[in-house]
Amino acid sequence: MIRTAEISDIPDIHSMIRELADYEKALHEAVATEEQLRDVLFGENPAVFGLIAEDDTTGEAVGFALWFRNFSTWRGTHGIYLEDLYVRPSERGGGHGKALLTELARICVERGYSRLEWSVLDWNTPSIGFYKSLGATPMDGWTVFRLTDDALTSLGG
Repeated sequence: MIRTAEISDIPDIHSMIRELADYEKALHEAVATEEQLRDVLFGENPAVFGLIAEDDTTGEAVGFALWFRNFSTWRGTHGIYLEDLYVRPSERGGGHGKALLTELARICVERGYSRLEWSVLDWNTPSIGFYKSLGATPMDGWTVFRLTDDALTSLGG
């Protein structure tokens, strides 16, 4: 079952974010707090949205997707950027990841959004294979750039 995230899901989302960061060998970079998540998802002006995958039997949160709207100047429409998709290892293969992506695609279609995009680490071949099986295509020729920490402060300060 896929449903919209609720405030009561914050501890589970936070825990799964840390699990994902550990899987991606970057746990030391996962510094977001539950309070920050509560603010961006449920504050006065939420800019991030969440979905929860629940176990059909227990109702336990077993996966999540956090996303936000982006915009394509070429298409003139909004889209969804999927920041994180995660399903707990013990629950993989049960259709939760596909159900989360299906719901995001449904939201795009319903709202007239023209794209659903995300990034995946190039070494994460199980995920790459899964995404390709759904019809997603890699954006070859594009490189993601990022400013953080001292470089961001230096440029923006």
